[in-house]
Amino acid sequence: QEQLAESGGGLVQAGGSLRLSCKSNERTFTSRPMGWFRQAPGKEREFVSAIHWNPDTTYYSDSVKGRFTISRDNAKSTVYLQMNTLKPEDSALYYCAQYRFLFGGPYTDARGVGTWGQGTQVTVSS
Repeated sequence: QEQLAESGGGLVQAGGSLRLSCKSNERTFTSRPMGWFRQAPGKEREFVSAIHWNPDTTYYSDSVKGRFTISRDNAKSTVYLQMNTLKPEDSALYYCAQYRFLFGGPYTDARGVGTWGQGTQVTVSS
């Protein structure tokens, strides 16, 4: 059974940084695009960022572009989300997403996700 284990959430002041990690137990990890979504209370889940199996190809929502950086370490089957210059509006439950095998996008579409992490809370105080 495919599983994702997230870590790294927490409480931080505005302007601060956090780094989320997500480890996969999937044997085909190196062939899977990976991503992050988030959901704030009362709002729908929204796309944050994604990374192709080629780690040089990344995608970001407009709201995080320039502040967040996604990366992956295929040797560790882990994807990271470095979040800098955090804002209160970044507060949400962040979900790691493993897209379906050979899914070609668009990565903003949650229907392409085959496995979700349990979520890790990020809270940014003003």
